[in-house]
Amino acid sequence: MEAFAQFIPLILIFAIMYFLLIRPQQQKLKKHQEMVAALRRGDQVVTQGGLIGKVTRVKEGENEAEVEVAEGVKLRVVQSTIVEVLNKTEPAK
Repeated sequence: MEAFAQFIPLILIFAIMYFLLIRPQQQKLKKHQEMVAALRRGDQVVTQGGLIGKVTRVKEGENEAEVEVAEGVKLRVVQSTIVEVLNKTEPAK
């Protein structure tokens, strides 16, 4: 019984670390994955590099998106590098 009592502080520390660090990080990752999965043509996005542009094409199987950063300037970016969607477009009817 005494050996178990010595492990109680360790168990409490792990529980606190889980709820303060691990769980919020998992929720943030899940939210980001949902945002990336919902990308559509016409969405205005920000990349990790700080580029702001409009999505012109989403390549589902290749996990890429084509982003137009200026008129006639299109970049291929990995979808997971898109940090934020500034303006969401309405789905086509």
